[in-house]
Amino acid sequence: METQKLNLTECCALITAENVMLNKSSFSNASMRDISISDADLSDMVIDGAQMGGAKIKNIGMPDDLHPNYDPNLQHRPVNFEMCDLNNSKFESCDLSHVRLENCNITGLTINGIAIDRLIGNIK
Repeated sequence: METQKLNLTECCALITAENVMLNKSSFSNASMRDISISDADLSDMVIDGAQMGGAKIKNIGMPDDLHPNYDPNLQHRPVNFEMCDLNNSKFESCDLSHVRLENCNITGLTINGIAIDRLIGNIK
């Protein structure tokens, strides 16, 4: 596939991209409201300084055995969230095994209806 360079500066564009490779692309000071990304490899993507209120992130992880890119030998690499405001967010039907919360405000955090801050307070 031939690499083409596209520079957009101070413009408004509606872009539809299908079957494309955008490796090493960058977006800065960009409004991307209502953007949709599906069936994408976002490995090593960095999002820094973004407002994501109302965003929906779903069906994230390794491809299942019916997906054409499925490889049973691949290991899922960890995803890191640093200095993120996720208050009032909801994680539903997620695999959070081996997740570590470090230096996080857990006031009001519940897991399956159990108040974790109170649970930890009772243990201490």
